[in-house]
Amino acid sequence: MFVKTFGCCRKVYNLMLADKIESYKTTGKFVTVTPAKYKKEYPYLREVDSLALANKQLDLQEAFRNRFRKSRKKKNGFPKFKSAKHSRKSYTTNNQKGTIAVFDQAVKLPKIGKVKAVIHRRPPADWVLKSATISQESDGKFYVSVLFEYKESIVPVPVSDTAIGLDYTSNGLYMDDKGNVGSHHKYYRESHKKLAKAQRKLSRMRGSKKNETKSNHYMKQLHKVNKIHRHIANQRLDSLHKKSTEIANQYDVVCVESLNMRSMSNKRFGNGKATMDNGYGLFLTMLEYKLAERGKYFVKVDKWFASSQICHCCGSMHPEMKDLSVRTMKCECGLVMSRDQNAAINIKKEGLRILRTAA
Repeated sequence: MFVKTFGCCRKVYNLMLADKIESYKTTGKFVTVTPAKYKKEYPYLREVDSLALANKQLDLQEAFRNRFRKSRKKKNGFPKFKSAKHSRKSYTTNNQKGTIAVFDQAVKLPKIGKVKAVIHRRPPADWVLKSATISQESDGKFYVSVLFEYKESIVPVPVSDTAIGLDYTSNGLYMDDKGNVGSHHKYYRESHKKLAKAQRKLSRMRGSKKNETKSNHYMKQLHKVNKIHRHIANQRLDSLHKKSTEIANQYDVVCVESLNMRSMSNKRFGNGKATMDNGYGLFLTMLEYKLAERGKYFVKVDKWFASSQICHCCGSMHPEMKDLSVRTMKCECGLVMSRDQNAAINIKKEGLRILRTAA
């Protein structure tokens, strides 16, 4: 039923988009269409959750708004048809008078009923269940993400001495102003041999070539490859969540640099694999929302701030630190320190300055 709903949602989205394009060609306007229009011609659309189809109509409307919104400096591209092979397998349904419910070992969903599930955590009794998003990952497992609404009063925390500065390092996720390194794990590299062996085996099976019929053995091996990829991603997510939660609980102010991780993973820098394996961009996103939930401060320092070139003791500039191979800061004032720790201290000082100025 999940797979059928994924397909029906994709079908409805493509049909509505096709009708909008066709109406614009003939009348010059985008016609308003609903999923109910297609249920007579395609009876199997009646078999799935109607709210899942209705949410696809809202998704298409949002895609058109993002494309033609005047206030946006950078407009999104025109909505595209969803591919059966490459589009994300997911749908969202809304809770209506208890059609969605979370139990100890199961989840109740519309058109399906109770489904056995491993529940991550139970919500408090006063939270209001709004919707659920069902998705399927590349390893074949199904997940449900449940959205709740609740009231919470956030009391701003005054700026205190419990602040920390973080400087990105490709070989340890980050280094803070005290010299502590975030994580020495490289989960992709740790599983690289196992993954390469599975991919090499996959490349020799029938179905690996273009336009070749995929055999059952190929699909089984592909599932094994996807399972390894999912394991690596889960390891990374678990580590990032633990690190970000630890920092958010311990500090009131976190100062970081606003880096462009996509640019840093470019081949020109020569460390793209290490950069992507770290997941530093996702780590900052986690920090930002976890600090906001606790009423704390997340300060971004401009990426052009010369944090690595300034001596944090005397403030003198060291242009030679532009060379990334120079790993130690040596100043005439007597400072000898790791460039990353020195940069983290400068980021902390600049972040606190920005916070006081804003206040």
